[in-house]
Amino acid sequence: MKRSKNRGHKEDRNGDEPAILETENLGMFTGGGPDPDTISLASVTAVTTNVSNKRSKPDIKMEPSSGRPVDYQVSVTVIEARQLVGLNMDPMVCVEIGDDKKYTSMKESTNCPYYNEYFVFDFHVPPDVMFDKILKLSVIHSKNLLRSGTLVGTFKLDVGTIYSQPEHQFYHKWALLSDPDDITAGCKGYVKCDVAVVAKGDTIKTPHKANESDEDDIDGNLLLPEGVPAERQWARYYLKIYRAEGLPRMNTSIMANVKKAFIGENKDLVDPYVQVQFAGQKGKTSVQKSCYEPIWNEQIVFTEMFPPLCKRMKIQLRDSDKVNDVALGTHFLDLRNISNDGDKGFLPTLGPAWVNMYGSTRTYTLMDEYQELNEGLGEGVSFRARLLISLGVEILDTSSPEITSSTEVQLEGVPNISETATGKVEEFFLFGSFLEATMVDRKIGDKPISFEVTIGYYGNEIDGAIKPRSKGKKGDGDEEETELIHNSSEEELDDDGDLTSVATTPPMKPVITDRNYFHLPYFERKPCIFIKSWWQDQRRRLYNANIIDNIADKLEDGLNDVQEIIKTEKTYPERRLRGVLEELSQGCSQFLSLANQDQNQSGRTKLDRERLKLCMSEVEAIGQQAKAMRSQVKKSTVRDKLKLSQNFLTKLRFLADEPQHSVPDVFIWMISNGKRIAYARVPSKDILFSGIDEERGKDCGKVKTIFLRIPGKKGFGPAGWTVQSKLEIYLWLGLTKQRKDYLSGLPNGFEENKLSKGPGLPASPPISLTYMMKQIFQLRVHMYQARSLFAADSTGLSDPFARVFFSTQSQVTEVLAETLCPTWDQLLVFENVELFGEACELRDDPPIIVIELYDQDTVGKADFMGRTFAKPVVKMADEHYGPPRFPPQLEYYQIYRGNCTAGEMLAAFELLQIGPNGKADLPPIDGPTDMERGPIMPVPLGIRPVLSKYRIEVLFWGLRDLKRVNLAQVDRPRVDVECAGKGVQSAVIPNYRKNPNFSTLVKWFEVDLPENELLHPPLNIRVVDCRAFGRYTLVGSNAVTSLRKFIYRGADKQANNWTATEEIIVVSMETEPTFKKMETVVKLESCSDAVVKVEDDDNDKGKKKKRKKGDEPEEEELDESMLDWWSKYFASIETLTEALKAQEAALSDSEDKDDADIADGGDIKPDDSPVKGTKKGKGKKKKAVADPFERKKPKLDELKVYPKELESNFDNFEDWLHSFNLFRGKGGDDDDQNVTDEDRIVGKFKGSMCMYKVSDDMPRDMSFDTNLGMFQNIPHNDPINVLVRIYVIRATDLHPADINGKADPYIAIKLGKTEIRDKENYISKQLNPLFGKSFDVEATFPMDSTLTVSIYDWDLVGTDDLIGETKLDLENRFYSKHRATCGIASNYAIHGYNVWRDPMKPTHILAKLCKDGKLDGPHYGPGGRVKVENCVFMAPTEIEDENGLKKQTDEHLALTVLKHWEEIPKVGCKLVPEHVETRPLLHPDKPGIEQGRIEMWVDMFPKDMTAPGPALDISPRKPKKFELRVIVWNTDEVVLEDDDIFTGEKSSDIFVRGWLKGQQEDKQDTDVHYHSITGEGNFNWRFVYPFDYLMAEEKIVISKKESMFAWDETEYKIPARLNLQVWDADHFSADDFLGAIELDLNRFPRGAKTAKQCTIEMVTNEAEMPMVSIFKQKRIKGWWPFVARNEEDEFELTGKVEAELHLLTGEEAEKSPVGEGRNEPDPLEKPNRPDIALLWFLIPFKAAKHLICDQYRWLTIKIVTALLLLAILGLFLYNMPGYMVKKMLGA
Repeated sequence: MKRSKNRGHKEDRNGDEPAILETENLGMFTGGGPDPDTISLASVTAVTTNVSNKRSKPDIKMEPSSGRPVDYQVSVTVIEARQLVGLNMDPMVCVEIGDDKKYTSMKESTNCPYYNEYFVFDFHVPPDVMFDKILKLSVIHSKNLLRSGTLVGTFKLDVGTIYSQPEHQFYHKWALLSDPDDITAGCKGYVKCDVAVVAKGDTIKTPHKANESDEDDIDGNLLLPEGVPAERQWARYYLKIYRAEGLPRMNTSIMANVKKAFIGENKDLVDPYVQVQFAGQKGKTSVQKSCYEPIWNEQIVFTEMFPPLCKRMKIQLRDSDKVNDVALGTHFLDLRNISNDGDKGFLPTLGPAWVNMYGSTRTYTLMDEYQELNEGLGEGVSFRARLLISLGVEILDTSSPEITSSTEVQLEGVPNISETATGKVEEFFLFGSFLEATMVDRKIGDKPISFEVTIGYYGNEIDGAIKPRSKGKKGDGDEEETELIHNSSEEELDDDGDLTSVATTPPMKPVITDRNYFHLPYFERKPCIFIKSWWQDQRRRLYNANIIDNIADKLEDGLNDVQEIIKTEKTYPERRLRGVLEELSQGCSQFLSLANQDQNQSGRTKLDRERLKLCMSEVEAIGQQAKAMRSQVKKSTVRDKLKLSQNFLTKLRFLADEPQHSVPDVFIWMISNGKRIAYARVPSKDILFSGIDEERGKDCGKVKTIFLRIPGKKGFGPAGWTVQSKLEIYLWLGLTKQRKDYLSGLPNGFEENKLSKGPGLPASPPISLTYMMKQIFQLRVHMYQARSLFAADSTGLSDPFARVFFSTQSQVTEVLAETLCPTWDQLLVFENVELFGEACELRDDPPIIVIELYDQDTVGKADFMGRTFAKPVVKMADEHYGPPRFPPQLEYYQIYRGNCTAGEMLAAFELLQIGPNGKADLPPIDGPTDMERGPIMPVPLGIRPVLSKYRIEVLFWGLRDLKRVNLAQVDRPRVDVECAGKGVQSAVIPNYRKNPNFSTLVKWFEVDLPENELLHPPLNIRVVDCRAFGRYTLVGSNAVTSLRKFIYRGADKQANNWTATEEIIVVSMETEPTFKKMETVVKLESCSDAVVKVEDDDNDKGKKKKRKKGDEPEEEELDESMLDWWSKYFASIETLTEALKAQEAALSDSEDKDDADIADGGDIKPDDSPVKGTKKGKGKKKKAVADPFERKKPKLDELKVYPKELESNFDNFEDWLHSFNLFRGKGGDDDDQNVTDEDRIVGKFKGSMCMYKVSDDMPRDMSFDTNLGMFQNIPHNDPINVLVRIYVIRATDLHPADINGKADPYIAIKLGKTEIRDKENYISKQLNPLFGKSFDVEATFPMDSTLTVSIYDWDLVGTDDLIGETKLDLENRFYSKHRATCGIASNYAIHGYNVWRDPMKPTHILAKLCKDGKLDGPHYGPGGRVKVENCVFMAPTEIEDENGLKKQTDEHLALTVLKHWEEIPKVGCKLVPEHVETRPLLHPDKPGIEQGRIEMWVDMFPKDMTAPGPALDISPRKPKKFELRVIVWNTDEVVLEDDDIFTGEKSSDIFVRGWLKGQQEDKQDTDVHYHSITGEGNFNWRFVYPFDYLMAEEKIVISKKESMFAWDETEYKIPARLNLQVWDADHFSADDFLGAIELDLNRFPRGAKTAKQCTIEMVTNEAEMPMVSIFKQKRIKGWWPFVARNEEDEFELTGKVEAELHLLTGEEAEKSPVGEGRNEPDPLEKPNRPDIALLWFLIPFKAAKHLICDQYRWLTIKIVTALLLLAILGLFLYNMPGYMVKKMLGA
């Protein structure tokens, strides 16, 4: 994927460019380098004449790349979650990207689950689609097969945000969860995760693992990009959609007739609505039926956090249809462009403003082939519609009651908006003139061709445009769908009889230029077009953007110039940079004066005002910084300042991007035979006119070269590489009232031809121009050579020739057979080139020359290999042909094939005017006389390089890994080396399979090469197979493009300025402990002694180190017997982490320093230490910073952990033996060439080159072997037997291979014919397996030189899948001077964990090195001194054996020398230390994307030396058995949960539950303390937890089957954490959860002495509490708080527990066993609980008393009264009848 072609890459660009300027890869911008629009090399003449390089190397973009799909891999590691809101939940995490969902396992009853699960998502989509995908993390509570679970909270961000992070990743960050259904709820918890996005070719650096405590600071490590505040608030985003216009016709043709036939309706057939996507949510407006000018007046409301982590809002205009809705056009709102987060920043705001939508052509076809363009993929090829919208954001105050708490998208109506709100409608006038149309692709056919120009919906004749009403001049609707007058001529008249447009040139038949291209014969008559259109006048927006663009263009040109000067090693780049910065600060101050004009213009929106303020302040700041920086540019700081200036450029480009559109872009279409063939899109701001120069568009009123291209997907790949047409076109756009000088920019000397009109009509624009003046020129093209061209034939070579186009002519160089680095050395002369216009104009801006390279094929058409553009240096007839401009110098031009670089071409171009005297005045062509090449003219003398005689010596070592050629194996290969026509052949290898090395090692040849090293031709290496009967077959070839690194420059004076009198003493200070870990470098005057103090690692290990700090326990003495290789490894990893941290700190310091530097004009002094490079100088400071840590760590011998491959730290071990890959077969046509190159490699040639000028007096040693030339002292290349010992420690971040998102990895090793598959030792369900294995393999170099270490995934059925593999070249390691056979340990020991494992002791190694390097020494002196050459080293001389006896030895001395070998003059180089290297694992099917990493190292022992001892034991540590005994004594202040129904007392039936994290199934409960009224509980209950623990990693190891169906147990490593919870027991319902505490056994707050002292602070304010570790304390007792979250989501204290923790090892536990609970053995006494035995007897009385007297007193009284009344009434009714009878009867 190209840099800078998609949003994510923009930021990286600055960082990467200076790297390209290193001298090694001179002139080589290979695949991933900047593409044509980020860098254009300055012409050499441009530097001297100070003319911008735009002159000689125009930047022209050929192929669109935005819509092309790319491979992406998103990897997410969910580590753990914390502080989840909810009681006693069973959480799982769901990771969702787009439509893909993956789930972690479920953890039971915990609010802080630990997962450590890794997920990978693979995508193959265009970058824009990828970066708009939303990554969503959600935590779900108790999901199972039957129910979907409840959502706890979610976190969303888009993939683009991740990709724009440094290293494209977030590492160990906490995502804050919020509840989408309730925005008032606040934080719902945190999930800790790593997220990384890798595109093809990106490497992901795993950052160092920081220690856990740093990461526990959640607020400091939130998953948010830089600059986003930690406290994000909820906000409403109001997107108002008012109306649209200019919609394209939909289904006008067939469908309309069908509909008419069926339904009988023939209305407008488009039903538009708008759909908006933002942050994973979708909203849409209502559908306006059958309407080309829909008016919605609606607003869509999104509720989302602010600032959002989703950068773009996608607004899509769609046509509603019964079958499927189609997009009419898409617009993306980038929120970064419409808001600013600075101090004076503003919330996102936009409009009301029109946004223009572009997409496919406006013609309606049933199957729209460009439909993707309407979806927003790729560059739109035509205007589709414009939409009037506005956006506002309000931050919600979530505490206010009237807020709806859901985040559902809402649709509301809004009032209409006034016509003038978006500005006053003005009449714009667009004029264009086609001066030349050449390079029309022959495939188009010879039908007449015309060009159409459109702006918005004006000027579009073919598709029947529908103009919006009320836009005419008088606005009286006289343009209601104008019937298109196709018959007369394609113009429209408006009411004055004035033409409104002529949008198309008359059709014309093309004429043949050459085999590939036509041109249109315009000659002196140039067709014109003009269009009147009506738009809101918002020119100010475009003017401001133009001023900034103008500043940025100048800056970019200047920076490219500076880069070119540095690259071509010209003098004074700093002067040019100062000039550039001066120009920048002037430009900025000019902007400030111009931008503030016409503020009161109608239609200015809030965004206009805010952006103006922003641009003013930013541009002012840039101007001031540039001014300040200018004074600091020195020769030494040019590159740093260049980098900083690149940042200015990025910032300016960002500011120039105007989010609110006004006038739509202009499209130019080539139409042949009524069909649209190819297009170009010209941004309207580039051609917009203004009276002020700075505001004018950069192409307004200028002749511009435009290349038309094929629209849509068809333009990808080879089809898009042929130029469809090259236009020289003049464009002018402005208000009709500014029209008077619209022709002023045209080349002079023309007459206007108008349409004949009646007399008295106003002047209309011309429809064509006739040129009277023309100049005759001769163009000389000096084609010298090209290099690194594309391989177009199956042999891996090409037969290149170049075709040069200028104006309507073209010429061809000769074809050179079978080469990728042709030297044509040819002059092409174009006679009688006619150019129109004034001479002086042509001098300043000559037309572009196009050079295309082709590969000649015997049959069929020549294949296209690449293209480049150039501008000639112009000489007028009256100018003198002489310096500084003439003769022109050869320069390299970058060749592009699509968007890929495909080599470089060395050429020069001059355009010479033929004056009145004809050709006699032209400078003569004086070629070299000694070359006779018939009609071909060589490049003349003043231009061709000056040559000298060089001798090139070639070392032929051998060939490796040759693949078959045409199915036959290579048997007798030979290597031919050729440079500039001369060459040498190696000896033939008689039997490749038996011995692939050459018998004769060194041969040489002499050749004439240019003095200027930059112009050296490449050197070609070709391997041929000698078959029977004298036949040869080409096996593969390689072109060494830069020979610089092989030039022998004689003894380097600076490196070895040690005179004989000078002794360098390298002292090892043993006495003063202050020198621990501090390297001090002291330089004294020369001829005195330079003293270098070196850190001494060889302290007596047994010494106790006392700690000064009072509260911390003393570091226990290191027990030698406890230490093993892993102790060393973990200590080393810690050191690496600290070093990386220090490096990061240093980096950020230096960045701060740079900023400060700009402010105070200071200068950073480089560190000039003589003995060590500046690297060590930096090391010093870092060490000093890390000092407090150093003292805390026990002293362990360490090894070096390389975070990358070993060879990348040692220059690929190519110190004298280089590997050249041999290529064969066609180059790939993929966008990304490096990847396909992998498949083209057919083997390697091992050897080297050395070149030097023959005149040099060569130093000859006494022992100089003339056969070996410059390659003295190299080993012989006979076969050698070697024992290879491979140690594999572990693999990390493996790509999951099984459906469950895990893998079952095992190691496979292949070397030569030996293959080892360690299948039975696979590790179940693990993506970070710990192998700890070593393998011994016997090998014979050179036959078995490549070692492949692969990781496979074990499968129960079917074949095992490859996860990834890494390849090591053992031969280069074996023969390297860095001695990579067996790493040199930091200390010499004869027993213990750090035993010396090389069969050669340090003294032997040193003696051998001195002998090989012909050094004097080593001389061991008394008092622990050793002298080598003239360096003296000192070190201790005693060593202890196993029994503690001291012996004398020189080994320490020798080892000290070896560790400082790079300081030895002449032969010194760094020796490989004892190390572990980290190698990326790659998979052949997913090239360039890392599939994990493997940590390993390789030892090699030659069989002819002493045999090595047994392999180191690095098998993984077995976890140690421990038993944790927790006694819960008492609880206190536990919240009372139950109300007694009868007594109303609050009480709780308390019990405590506990478990170790990860072992929920072993949870243990105390008995229940019933009826606690005070919250006090007494338990005296013991929990016993046995567990396996890895001390080094501080993790508990659990092995368990994942599920019932699992085949085997899976091992998990989880942190040691004890969970204690307090519960309220209920008989009939579920128990109630009251509170919990989690103690990390490695660091938890020390328990309080009494319940009173125990506070909630111990949980909430952990940082300030004294921390203890149970592994050090062994036994601890105290009070700890229980906490739970209340409704407001805050922690509250829910109880306190008195507990005692006691840790025993497995053996100790066996010796003194205890029972669980209160059981035997060692039972605990029963707790003293209040007696509740008689309780049941008293309860009824108590209850009655309570009910009647307390709770329901009044109710009781009321009831009693009522009952009495009822009784009375009853008695009355009962007695009444009898009484009545009695009365009546009178009884």
